[in-house]
Amino acid sequence: MEWYRFVIFGRVQGVFYRKFVSQALMKKQFKGYIQNLPDGTVEVVAEVFDDDFDTFMQVLNEGSPLSSVDDVKYEIIDDAEFQTDGFEIRY
Repeated sequence: MEWYRFVIFGRVQGVFYRKFVSQALMKKQFKGYIQNLPDGTVEVVAEVFDDDFDTFMQVLNEGSPLSSVDDVKYEIIDDAEFQTDGFEIRY
C-alpha cells in the first residue's frame, strides 16, 4: 500500500468530474480526497494498494460523461498527514 498524489489534466473542472470520481472511489472503498486546483487541473491524494492501481487509474481516466482526461501524472508521497475513513471532495 502506498499513498499517491495524482494530477489530472484535461476538461476536468465544471463537468462533475470530482463528484463522479469520488462516488466511484467511495464504492470501491478507497481512502483519500479530490480537489480542484487553481490551474484548471484536479488533484487526487489516495491510499492505493498495488493490486488496485489499474482499477484506480481506470476511474481517473474515465471520469464523468462530460469530462475529457488528457493525462494523469502521479507520484508516491511519504508524508500524507491526514485522517480519513473514506473518500471526500475538498473545496
